[in-house]
Amino acid sequence: MNALDAAFTAARREGRGVLMPYLTAGYPAREGFVDLAVAILDAGGDALEIGIPFSDPLLDGVSIQGSNQAALEQGVTPADCLAYARAIHQRSNKPLLLMGAYNPIYAYGVARFYREAAEAGVSALIVPDVPLEEQEDLATGAAETGLHLIQLVAPTSSDERLARVAARASGFLYCISVAGVTGARSGGVAETARPLVARVRALTEVPLAVGFGIAGPAQAQEVAGFADGVIVASRLVDLLRETPAGDRMRVATDFIRSLRDALQHPAVAG
Repeated sequence: MNALDAAFTAARREGRGVLMPYLTAGYPAREGFVDLAVAILDAGGDALEIGIPFSDPLLDGVSIQGSNQAALEQGVTPADCLAYARAIHQRSNKPLLLMGAYNPIYAYGVARFYREAAEAGVSALIVPDVPLEEQEDLATGAAETGLHLIQLVAPTSSDERLARVAARASGFLYCISVAGVTGARSGGVAETARPLVARVRALTEVPLAVGFGIAGPAQAQEVAGFADGVIVASRLVDLLRETPAGDRMRVATDFIRSLRDALQHPAVAG
């Protein structure tokens, strides 16, 4: 079984949501990135999204754009991302997802990237700038390696579009909570995410995870009341940027523990 499938199965059995933190590869520093990633998984992350740095990341707001730029300035490459994944996988059996734009993957070689990702222990890829109609090479790579190719849907997606995407979904469906770019928000995430999840739930049995805008335990708990997974990216990136280097590990793991504790007791869906 793909490790990502196992994570959702285990969480469902335990009656809680799956927690998927996001880190930009090599951020905030190349040195120590693997230790940070492993600590976040050990603190309660069920899976880890590793962002492939790119100069123009689609859908990302200022927080993740900034982390991408900082990683690029440190020379982080797609090959480094694969090496990070391999090193993390040697120390944790939790699922790893690589998320990034198509351009770096294409330049690396799609088939080669998939092959090396599978060898590194990666469970899935998320390539948000390639629409369903243009995923032939990505879908082929997924089929040949057993990795999931994660699909995304948004509140603005039509019913027809949702049905087409749901039919191709595997691993989980990434439900974008709000129209716009990534970034922690103080409220309103559930207002748009809940009806989207309800629409998609009627179309597929694939797990549904919500991302974009989840800033802390209260929002995570609310979202876990109606979704199978919670993705937290910008707020974690912000904490790493704002915290002195010597305190980053502690602050990041405390934040992950607070989210995991919230997901142990999801709010009742209304």
